[in-house]
Amino acid sequence: MNGKEGFLLRFLVFDGQGGGIGSRRIAALLPVLPDGCELIAVGTNALATNAMRKAGAKKCATGENPVLYNAPRAGCILGPIGIVLANGMLGEITPAMAAAVSGAEGVKVLIPSTKCSVYVAGTQEAPLEVYLQQAIARVRALLGGA
Repeated sequence: MNGKEGFLLRFLVFDGQGGGIGSRRIAALLPVLPDGCELIAVGTNALATNAMRKAGAKKCATGENPVLYNAPRAGCILGPIGIVLANGMLGEITPAMAAAVSGAEGVKVLIPSTKCSVYVAGTQEAPLEVYLQQAIARVRALLGGA
């Protein structure tokens, strides 16, 4: 990826609000990640972090600094599209968080959302579950079909 050892094997799941997308991603990711992968869950608030912890994440943190610290170290960042938008997710995403995620070298696997007032050309309207399945399929492809 960029020469950092273990870079691709470090996954950052980032979510806010109630943590619904993040928790569902974690529940779907854990069974497909090979041994040696590190999964870090970061929520913008305690509710989101706790939802991801309940879904099975062992390493969890809350707030802006964990995003600023972990985003550049992740080989893959997963979350709703609002995580790359300053003041996204009803203002939960600070400009510094959005810059850290969008500027990180790792692959971003983002879920489109009409809640962020962003239309992503080339995507089709689909239920959240379809987007989650597509995201997990992308992670499997990144891992070489694992």
